[in-house]
Amino acid sequence: MFSPKADDALRNTPCFSYAAKQQTENQAKIEMAMGKRGVQSRSYGGGGLIALALVGGCQPIEVAVPFTSASVSAAVLAELAYPKFLIDLPTAERYRQQGLAYRQAGSLERAIAAFTIAAALDPQNPNSYVILGWTQHLAGHHTSAADALNLALEQDPDLVPGLNALGIVYLVDGQLDAAVATHQRAVALKPDNEIAHYNLSLAYERLGQAEQAVAHAQTATALEPGNPHPWVALALAYEAQGEATQAQTYYRQALRLDGRYQSRPYLEHLAQAGMSPDQIATVATIQQRELP
Repeated sequence: MFSPKADDALRNTPCFSYAAKQQTENQAKIEMAMGKRGVQSRSYGGGGLIALALVGGCQPIEVAVPFTSASVSAAVLAELAYPKFLIDLPTAERYRQQGLAYRQAGSLERAIAAFTIAAALDPQNPNSYVILGWTQHLAGHHTSAADALNLALEQDPDLVPGLNALGIVYLVDGQLDAAVATHQRAVALKPDNEIAHYNLSLAYERLGQAEQAVAHAQTATALEPGNPHPWVALALAYEAQGEATQAQTYYRQALRLDGRYQSRPYLEHLAQAGMSPDQIATVATIQQRELP
């Protein structure tokens, strides 16, 4: 049963008016049929109308409510993504030092595990990802290394050690255009960056741009004259230009700095210095001409 107040409220609605009209028409039809059969008709109370209005008389009306977006700062989003209680800088440093010890001992996988934990405990430090990425590179995990180093550069796009390391990863992985772009960025930020100049020389030599290779190797030797690697790169670049005499001259300088360059097996270590197998073979040719 509905209360009188509810009856009155519903009677003033469009739904009730429609329901009342429908019931009136149906009532007339029923009374006509019952009259023909000699049956006394009965009227229906307001509750029936209300029930009809509620059950079958109307369809709900949908009202569009505009969406209002909330503005959240980048700092808040960062904290939500990585709550502060997960950060533990002292423990991160202990794992970092442990990783360095593992790497020094040649246990690269253990070092990677330690550096991974250090990065998780110190996620806002881009150097955490640089040291992790470089160790992954040393272990031959080039894709993982690039991912870690790109995370570092997302935090600090001008981090020169991160750019140097990523450029080497690209170089060793054969992504020469990416290597050039990354090292050029490093040189733009730090013009006296001997690492970037050396690796640009190797990349340009592989791309067939010998003049650029010579120019960057010359800069690298000027910046780090006591390192034999830039001298070998300069000899390689001149060999690519067809200037064998110049190539021999600069290879002799590398020999003066490190006599091990007389040994053919020793040249294999140049792979760790970013040289490709073809470049090492070319250096071996220069070496053979130099030795008696």
